[in-house]
Amino acid sequence: MNSIDSKLFLITGVSSGFGRAFAEAAFAAGHRVAGTVRNAAGQQQFEALAPGRAKAILLDVTDFAAIEPATARIEAELGPIDVLINNAGYGHEGTLEESPLDEMRHQFDVNVFGAVAMIKAVLPFMRRRRAGHIINITSMGGFITMPGIAYYCGSKFALEGISEVLAKEVKDFGIKVTAVAPGSFRTDWAGRSMVRSDRSIADYDALFDPIRKAREEKNGNQAGDPQKAAAAILALVASDNPPVHLLLGTDALNLVRGKIAALGEEITAWEDLTRSTDFG
Repeated sequence: MNSIDSKLFLITGVSSGFGRAFAEAAFAAGHRVAGTVRNAAGQQQFEALAPGRAKAILLDVTDFAAIEPATARIEAELGPIDVLINNAGYGHEGTLEESPLDEMRHQFDVNVFGAVAMIKAVLPFMRRRRAGHIINITSMGGFITMPGIAYYCGSKFALEGISEVLAKEVKDFGIKVTAVAPGSFRTDWAGRSMVRSDRSIADYDALFDPIRKAREEKNGNQAGDPQKAAAAILALVASDNPPVHLLLGTDALNLVRGKIAALGEEITAWEDLTRSTDFG
């Protein structure tokens, strides 16, 4: 790949999981990556992946005041950011009644506010250049739901909606926006990365215990391949007309299609009551 085709990616959370896979695929395709890490060890490890093309940025996406200066330094020292991938995030598991409100606040700080702060930092540069692509990693949990992940689904529903609005706001500036919603992939999401609230109310045992057990047993055996997800991201970036929403994985495809069909049936079933509220 020649230098004209090479892009600069800014990817949050490159130490493991999707973030690492996205960065490695970008390097293999000849791109450069500025990736956020949480500590010095992660910094050294990331920059060793592609010396001269990998730049590790010490940044916690919940340190909102640090995001804009860090982004400005990347633009000044490495050049124009062509692609922002908001990947940093984690899963929270626990029934709503049992989960402390502070855990919801932190879930939204990372998964929503951190992503929005990153977007706000790159937008002035992309808008002036009339070019750029913002990719927000959401989840099939931004469309479908199941008991025990209310805080997580809430954060991903929020990021899906924000992405869709943003796409409309920046379309005339030549900036593309895609919300990418993966299904179940073999990352650390359901393992060490997941925050699990303590159980305290026996009434939820019959509903929630089997769900928690099944998720723990499935961890490491998910159908989704992170390397193939990374290849899909590169295809997305190469597209002249990328979608605003992209599902990754057959499980996501089937579950979201089922949700849309069920929602359509429910809307139709209650259509008369819905129409009854208009004047006249």
